[in-house]
Amino acid sequence: MTSEVQAAFPISASALGAALSITVAPHASRTAIERLADGTIRVRLTAPPVEGAANVALLRYLAKTLNVSRSRLSIASGATGRRKRIAVEGMDAEELRARLETALIART
Repeated sequence: MTSEVQAAFPISASALGAALSITVAPHASRTAIERLADGTIRVRLTAPPVEGAANVALLRYLAKTLNVSRSRLSIASGATGRRKRIAVEGMDAEELRARLETALIART
């Protein structure tokens, strides 16, 4: 992984692929992904943070947004908090960065 990827996005290599650090805002008025001024990736979800509903909605949304199967995504850490680390199995950091960049551009 190059330092450029790390500087542009909170992405790193993981044991089985790549990992993305994000902040989640549950119970939002609409579901969307955005990059904040400090470089943080925030995913806003309409699902409430009750009994894992927001986590399920998050993984479904990211699967659709990144064009990967849901089974390749998992929450590596932060399952009960707003800051999460999402593991993407079978994808390197460069590919994850490219797909995330495409998703962010498409939503602006």
